[in-house]
Amino acid sequence: MQYKKSDFYYELPEELIAQTPATPRDSSRLLVYDRKSKKIEHRIFRDITDYLKAGDVLVINDTKVLPARLYAHTENGGAVEVLLLKRRNIDEWEVLVKPGKKCVPGKKLIVSEELSLTVLSVTDSGERIIKFEYGGVFEEILERVGNMPLPPYIKEKLKDKNRYQTVYAKYDGSAAAPTAGLHFTPELLSKIRGMGVEIVEVLLHVGLGTFRPVKEDIITDHKMHSEYFEVSAEAADKINAAKREGRRIIAVGTTSVRTLESAADENGVIIPQKGNTQIFIYPPYKFKCVDALITNFHLPESTLIMLVAAMCGREEILSVYETAVRERYRFFSFGDACLFL
Repeated sequence: MQYKKSDFYYELPEELIAQTPATPRDSSRLLVYDRKSKKIEHRIFRDITDYLKAGDVLVINDTKVLPARLYAHTENGGAVEVLLLKRRNIDEWEVLVKPGKKCVPGKKLIVSEELSLTVLSVTDSGERIIKFEYGGVFEEILERVGNMPLPPYIKEKLKDKNRYQTVYAKYDGSAAAPTAGLHFTPELLSKIRGMGVEIVEVLLHVGLGTFRPVKEDIITDHKMHSEYFEVSAEAADKINAAKREGRRIIAVGTTSVRTLESAADENGVIIPQKGNTQIFIYPPYKFKCVDALITNFHLPESTLIMLVAAMCGREEILSVYETAVRERYRFFSFGDACLFL
């Protein structure tokens, strides 16, 4: 069957789009959906321990969000917003700029006294390749002058930028947070480990391509942007051992799913590797590695709702979302969570 973008649409009242993160992190709500029985339970996120058991493997994405939004100006004073997407080498990046008409090759933009950039070229899809000029350590300067790249549907200013990072974030490189992980606290992770659940880290640097709207009517015509990922030999060994022994692999977030499914061979064996993935998961899809998923509620007609529909069924996921709207769950990046078992 050829699915259309409109097959993944649902109505969402604007007031259900979460503007601020839950405090504490694990106090957000948790909708639990059992795929076999089709039963829904309404819990609090910290209750997730009731659904985990010794031997389970919880796979987390330890990417760290860069303060990737820069407010720059031209030498004549015109304002330009720059969003870092992907690092090409030490000083060159692929970026989005707004407004684009000011940013022709050769144009210089000034971010601050210590950071400026020059536009080198324009890609086929309209992004710019730019080169930074600075004195000192780039990452330290970016920490000072950059802003967290919150999605456009979040209108409120974030008081603490660490709330758009997971507590286990390690490696700089994402343009957006792997938001399913935002619900975990160090104490909750410690409790989960104490239950005999194995926590395994993989890496996928989240690009904005994941969140870009699907413009094509037939979803198979949509092209995913590539994102960098890594699965270490140690992570692969732990996951493969669990699969051999019939233990569950529970992915925290769609980014962890896409990493695992990109690294798995046709038999579901994870091959240690690093590289780029453009995997697009939509129904019908046979999952090679992932058994269960913790995730947030995703935008209508997005590639992410298509991924969860691949796991649960399209009609089933739309029914789950309808229930979540009726029960007044909070949606999107700072919203509540789902557990699909």
